[in-house]
Amino acid sequence: MDHRVIADRIAADIAAGRLKPGDRLPPQRRFARRHGIAASTAARVYGELARRGLTTGEVGRGTFVRSARPAEPALPEPGGARVDLEFNFCLLPDQTELLAPALRGLVDDGLVAATTPVGVAGTPEVRAATAALLARGGWAPDPRRVLFTGNGRQAIAAAVAALVPVGGRLGVEAVTYPVVKALAARLGITLVPLAVDDAGVLPDALRAADVRAAYLQPVLHNPLGTTVPPGRRAELAEVVRDLDVQVVEDAVYAFLGPDLPPLAPERTTVVDSLSKRLAPGLTLGFVVPPGHLVDRVAATARSGGWAAGHFALAAAGRWLADGTVRAVVDRKRALARERQLLARTHLAGFDVRGDPGAFHCWWRLPDGWRAETFTAAASRRGIAITPAAAFAVVPGHAPNAVRLALASTDEDTLVSALTTLAALARGAPEDEFPD
Repeated sequence: MDHRVIADRIAADIAAGRLKPGDRLPPQRRFARRHGIAASTAARVYGELARRGLTTGEVGRGTFVRSARPAEPALPEPGGARVDLEFNFCLLPDQTELLAPALRGLVDDGLVAATTPVGVAGTPEVRAATAALLARGGWAPDPRRVLFTGNGRQAIAAAVAALVPVGGRLGVEAVTYPVVKALAARLGITLVPLAVDDAGVLPDALRAADVRAAYLQPVLHNPLGTTVPPGRRAELAEVVRDLDVQVVEDAVYAFLGPDLPPLAPERTTVVDSLSKRLAPGLTLGFVVPPGHLVDRVAATARSGGWAAGHFALAAAGRWLADGTVRAVVDRKRALARERQLLARTHLAGFDVRGDPGAFHCWWRLPDGWRAETFTAAASRRGIAITPAAAFAVVPGHAPNAVRLALASTDEDTLVSALTTLAALARGAPEDEFPD
């Protein structure tokens, strides 16, 4: 029997609630005997379930269901939905009212123009407004270098594809934004993991990597939530210049952090987007290459089909011009600090890291817990969190940690979730999953 047919049956059991989040599947050999299949087929079934994101496994403890509706939600959430500490998008309560006036004006005054094609360079007015938005730490990009893509992921893809040829090597932090792993696979690029400590990428790791480009997140790293301090920034900039390395700096969270310029501006292509500032459905990506790379990145964005739509560009231009983006950003900065403080308060005594302005934090779990097991145990309580393995460049080399996203739920639910997770961490896996 095809392993995918059996995987479909297990997936149906998960969707129907017959298998619940945190339930442990039998060992593969027992599963094989139960279903009358070969052990190798059982291994493929388990691999298929993991590939679909339905299960998670840990050596020595087993394979656990991680997806579907929780059977008995431990926390209040409308409609019984799981408490989402995985996805990191923040919406203000009155955000619709803030954004709507500009869209009404766009429909009234410029809908026809906004539905016509537009190139990656956008319009002079939106370029100037975007350059002002992205300026930080004394760095003010030339508006003529600002390019637009459909979203932040496309901005990263355009920058990386322009700098690294098929078969080439791209340096990345050893734990990184998962989308970069998928993009590298599609582009035929090899990721080279760069060792990090609490201050960011180790300069010696970058020196030894033998790469001509690196994708880095110096401000509010995802998932670590950290910002590279001044001394380390200076060391990394020196290495970048010495080795002639081009940097793709992902600044998507930088608006929440300290006011710092790119690591080495003359060698850095900054990528950013509007979605974190406003809302996930309002997508517009920004790419700001050094002057000598503008044409190359623009050509790559065009050939990849990654240019922004005119309607999104026109809407963004209005939100930038009327001060809406600035107003929303200011409030989100304040909210992020409040959420970070809540996390530190309710997880006091644990090893929790993250910039004070970040909407996520990195929790190094206490002895006895493994990240995958803790994630499964949290899922049993209706709380979705992300294990470090999701961010590891090299499979099997993930830290024993989880990322908590703090933005996607209301304050009371977040406090309840953090309290529940703290109590869980003070216990033992054996209490949750007895043999």
